[in-house]
This record gives sequence, C-alpha cells and structure tokens, in this order.
Amino acid sequence: MIDKCFKFVADILYKIAEATGRTYNEINIIVYYLIVPLTWTVMIDFLIKKPITTTLLILAWVTIFILHHNDFRHWCDWAFKKSVDFLLWFKRIGWNYIVSSVIICVFVPLIIYVALIIALIKI
Repeated sequence: MIDKCFKFVADILYKIAEATGRTYNEINIIVYYLIVPLTWTVMIDFLIKKPITTTLLILAWVTIFILHHNDFRHWCDWAFKKSVDFLLWFKRIGWNYIVSSVIICVFVPLIIYVALIIALIKI
C-alpha cells in the first residue's frame, strides 16, 4: 500500500511537471512548501480570525522569489535535496525513503487537514 501511494503521488507530480514545463523538483517544492502550507494557513487564519499565518507564508515566498528569481529551479533542486536528506534521516527508525515520504508527506498532511477541518466545523 505504501509503495502504491508513493507511486500515485509521484506520478501526479510528474504529470503536473510535464504539463507546466517545470521539473519534478520544482513541482514537489511548490506543492509541499507553498500550496499545502498555504491551504493550512488560510484555514488557521479563518480559525483565529486574523490573516497572520497566510501573510507570513506569502511574505516568505515573495522573499524566496525575489532572491531566487533567476535561479528558482536551482533553489528548488537545493530545497528538494534538503527534503530528501530529512526523509532519509528516518532510516534511523527503520523507515526507508518511500515509507518516510508517504508518512511525512501524505499521512501527516492528511491528519493536519482533518484536524483543521474539524476545528472549522466546530466554529
């Protein structure tokens, strides 16, 4: 199941990369470091009734784009490598890259979405 989930997500990211003319690394970073966190910050800001976290995330990304507009692909390659290094760290507890990717990049975000949606429903 873990391998199928990994392949499914990777295939989607590869298709998006192909359709947009971006690399897999760029799409991976944009999805996991911008789009997913942005959806969370919007929900958090709705819960706290102040646009704080979304504003901070957008400011961080504007800064990244300003600093790396000429080498965004290179920056994404660097960020992706750092992400891989982080996921490989979990070998210490017996998780390989695929297992850690699915747990950290699929299951944990889903848990966060569920928690945020439940919190939003309750208000």
